[in-house]
Amino acid sequence: MEKLLEQIKKGTVWAFPGGVHPPQQKTLSNSARIARLPLPDKLVVPIKQHIGANGKLIVEKGQQVLKGQALTVPVANWSVPVHAPSSGTITDIASMPSAHPSALPELSIIIEPDGKDQWCELTPTPNPSELSHDELVDIIHQAGISGMGGAGFPTYVKADIKQPIEFLIVNAVECEPYITADDVLMREHAKQVVQGIELMQQILNPTLCIVGIEDNKPEAIAAMKSAAEHNANIVIQTVPTVYPSGGEKQLIKLLTNREVPSGGIPADIGILVHNTGTLFAVQQAVYEGKPLIERVVTVTGNTIHNAGNVWALLGTEVKHLLDCQGFSPVPQQRVVMGGPMMGFTLPTVRIGVIKTTNCILAPDHKELAEPGPEKACIRCSACADACPASLLPQQLQWFAKSKEYDKLQEHNLFDCIECGACAYVCPSEIPLVQYYRVAKVEIKEQQAEKIKADRAKERFDARKERLEREQQERQNRHKRKPAAKTSDEKQKVADALARVKSKSSDGDEKSAVAAAIARAKAKKQQGEELEPDNSEVAKERALRKEKARKYKEQKAAEGESSPTPDDKKSAVAAAIARAKAKKAAQAEQSAEPQSDEAPAPADDKKAAVAAAIARAKAKKAAQAEQNAEPQSDEATAPADDKKAAVAAAIARAKAKKAAQAEQSAEPQSDEAPAPADDKKAAVAAAIARAKAKKAAQAEQNAEPQSNEAPAPADDKKAAVAAAIARAKAKKTAKAAAQAQQSDEPSAAEQTGEVEPENSQTRSPADDKKAAVAAAIARAKAKKAAKEAEQSAASEHSTPEQSNEPQTSSGSDSEQTASEQTAAEKKKAAVAAAIARAKAKKLQKEGNDQS
Repeated sequence: MEKLLEQIKKGTVWAFPGGVHPPQQKTLSNSARIARLPLPDKLVVPIKQHIGANGKLIVEKGQQVLKGQALTVPVANWSVPVHAPSSGTITDIASMPSAHPSALPELSIIIEPDGKDQWCELTPTPNPSELSHDELVDIIHQAGISGMGGAGFPTYVKADIKQPIEFLIVNAVECEPYITADDVLMREHAKQVVQGIELMQQILNPTLCIVGIEDNKPEAIAAMKSAAEHNANIVIQTVPTVYPSGGEKQLIKLLTNREVPSGGIPADIGILVHNTGTLFAVQQAVYEGKPLIERVVTVTGNTIHNAGNVWALLGTEVKHLLDCQGFSPVPQQRVVMGGPMMGFTLPTVRIGVIKTTNCILAPDHKELAEPGPEKACIRCSACADACPASLLPQQLQWFAKSKEYDKLQEHNLFDCIECGACAYVCPSEIPLVQYYRVAKVEIKEQQAEKIKADRAKERFDARKERLEREQQERQNRHKRKPAAKTSDEKQKVADALARVKSKSSDGDEKSAVAAAIARAKAKKQQGEELEPDNSEVAKERALRKEKARKYKEQKAAEGESSPTPDDKKSAVAAAIARAKAKKAAQAEQSAEPQSDEAPAPADDKKAAVAAAIARAKAKKAAQAEQNAEPQSDEATAPADDKKAAVAAAIARAKAKKAAQAEQSAEPQSDEAPAPADDKKAAVAAAIARAKAKKAAQAEQNAEPQSNEAPAPADDKKAAVAAAIARAKAKKTAKAAAQAQQSDEPSAAEQTGEVEPENSQTRSPADDKKAAVAAAIARAKAKKAAKEAEQSAASEHSTPEQSNEPQTSSGSDSEQTASEQTAAEKKKAAVAAAIARAKAKKLQKEGNDQS
């Protein structure tokens, strides 16, 4: 190390491979002092002018700002703020073309200067030696300083490096042709540059600081030596003029004979490199408190009349610089930002100056000719000889064209500094540097995609592993052994098992399901594996089935051993009697229109009463049979009862059909209405049925097992009651005629659709019989009403209409009815209505029981 230091202090310089010697053309701009330009009409300040993240906007459109005021604040790593280059108004915040070969739009702040150029409040530090390391780094950070000679690396990151630094190298070589910004800066501000070097020495504490300057800048070398005389740790070293000796790695090789490893940085070998303009900006930030808002820019070229260096505010449009320096463009004029070797042609001169802009070159066609068409490589190896990084430019170009990115990385593509020496010496005019730039961008994009895919895969694998772990935990949770039971718990389980066993041994019927549940709970408490046991349930089910089968067999045997022939015979006799009664009534109705004097025979009434009694007895017998066997759900009625019910239903249907035929024949008859005997007969029949049902009910209550016919006295009473009912019916018909048909029967009475309360249990045959009887009664009532109307209209003109024939059997009853008082008549009417209601109720009960 000491030997190396001695060699450096003696002025020893080592050589690096490659390099070229293009025309310098520096005399066009280094003869004059740095000029101050008038304020431009507008300033376009991009919020990102460095490598790293953007800052956060803290201003808005229309806001007034002062010179040096912060427009953004750093919010992430490698983020530095930007400041207002002059006082004025923010007219817009929009995307503007960037200082890049593609001119892609970048978010920019457009400021319209007010001409006052008024500074914001500054905080200078006259004695920075009193500041700590962190304070100095923070000042550099908030001043927005980034590398001003290369790619724009944030200066505060280099200043805050944690690795020990042996050599601090100041890059003052400025090897590219036409550029003289650092040269004149060192001439005019050498003291400030040295103060910046000393501030970095205070921050980094290096062993030695070496300032490398090319030997074609004698005035700058003298100025720097004079300014650094008082500091023995600053060595001003002169290096030969070879391009690109200003490259970071090449300069390190020249001054220290150390090589930066492939893919590494100078800090890996204890070296840090800063540009001259960067150190001047550090001095301004610390001593003056000024942020980085301007820099020295070389404006040169054969089309510039006043070529030289100017202080350019950041954000000043290139057009303003050219106009101020006397720009005379030629046809198809090119304007290059940077030098002729590493610079790029601007797509428009409306692009603003940024922190890394060191030169604006406006050459004519002779000075910087347009490259010709690309030709085939002749394998002359000139590019390999000129490469300062010892690469194989020809191979890299082939891999770049074929997009073989792996081979490009194997051949150290990223060690290329894009100096352009290979393209400068290529006789085939192949734009080698352009191929490398495109390949680098594509490789970076591919690497970024790979990183995203790897992260996504890591997240997927982590999620999959987590799900598997949770599933395994759930499975293990079920397999865990239960905690040991205490003696009390075990005793409770034993008691429960004993109770279950005692219940099972009693012989009483119990629920097999409850026993199974108890066993399952007991096993669960003991921690045993549950196993279903349905044997007890199956035994219980088999026992129930066997009991049900034996019960059915017993009921079937009882039904065969105790037939009820009397009930069957009575049902058949009742059906036959009903059929005979309906047939006789039908014959009487068919004969009545032709005979007005023949009375209704008493035999028909007796037959009707007998039929009613037979029906009642049949219903009672059926009810008794149901009461005798209430627990049998499966026993069916005997076949004889079914036959009797069918025969009765057929008889009732025939009677209903005959009544309907009679009703359909009556409207077509133009003859005189039927005599009142028909009405009387219907009323008498209804009263007889009611009496018969009442007598049957009384007989059922007194003599349940009696099947004999009623006494003859009951028949006489029934006949008398029927005669009274006929008289009342006649009187009612006359009253209805006088009311002008206002008392027409209701729809329910006309149709007989008064439903019983338990219509679901009523047999269809009885419903049909009741409907037929109601229809016959309504028809006869209508005939009586019509007869009364005709007799009232003709004032009893004919004896046939006014005087109704009297039957021998009903004359006494009619006279008795005429002698009754009005109160007695009302009582009789009420009694008749009650009788009818009771008959209907008995009929409903009989139907329910049947």
